Amino acid sequence: MSIIPVVVAAIVVIFLMGVRIVRPTHRGLVERFGKYNRFANPGFNWVFPVIENMYQVNITEQMVDAEPQEIITNDNLNAKVDAQVYFKVKADEESVKSSQYNVNNYQWQIVNLARTTLRNIIGTLTLKSANSERGKINAELHTTLRQETGTWGLEIVRTELKEIDPPKDVQETMNKVVKAENEKIAAIDFATATETAADGQKRAEIKKAEGVKQARILEAEGEASAIKLVNQAAEEYFVGNAQVLRKLEAVEKSLQNNAKIVVPANTELVNVIGEMAGFLPIKQKEEKPGK
Repeated sequence: MSIIPVVVAAIVVIFLMGVRIVRPTHRGLVERFGKYNRFANPGFNWVFPVIENMYQVNITEQMVDAEPQEIITNDNLNAKVDAQVYFKVKADEESVKSSQYNVNNYQWQIVNLARTTLRNIIGTLTLKSANSERGKINAELHTTLRQETGTWGLEIVRTELKEIDPPKDVQETMNKVVKAENEKIAAIDFATATETAADGQKRAEIKKAEGVKQARILEAEGEASAIKLVNQAAEEYFVGNAQVLRKLEAVEKSLQNNAKIVVPANTELVNVIGEMAGFLPIKQKEEKPGK
């Protein structure tokens, strides 16, 4: 019986047992007899079975919850605080090694460090200032975590303060205050709108009055022009003939009322009316003597 097939089969089995595939989302650390030997990049890798082991490390962004906790604020109120921390292991060899050899269970460590840091930050603030300065709290938490994890091979991407909940009775009081403020703002807005509408109506009335005034001025100017024309006509036709002018005015008033008037012939009034109308009065034939 030949030993070659057995050897070949053993080699194939050992080869297959040592095959390791590293995904792009991971990096590998190969240890030989418990000591770091080499770094494994994404793709095909092979380790010697039994003698070597590979530990894969996730380098994608991850999130841990700092878990809700009761924190006493500077004004002696118990606030329920929760936060989230986003981080990732850096992809280079030294950072991956640091995440495995410089810290034990970095996720658990980040959670406890974030909880301690939040207690230190919020303990110096009042409940009101803590709610209004969330950005400042996030920035301080991010800075502290980045400094403390500098040797862990991690990148603290960002921190998010999820909630700062006051005690129930304080929350009810705050809700009432907010409601009162909203009602106050609504009342001010309504008063402003009413005042604006009143101003608009006032301006409209002023415009209307100005229009009426202008119309009356124009009407008065028209009447003045008419009077001026009458005066000019009177000066042209009736200079020294006051009695004839009075008679003409009487005729004008009578004609306005559709009254009929008999004007004596061969009078100055007939001549004036005829001249103004554009025709000459009819002259009567003189009677010959002897008839």
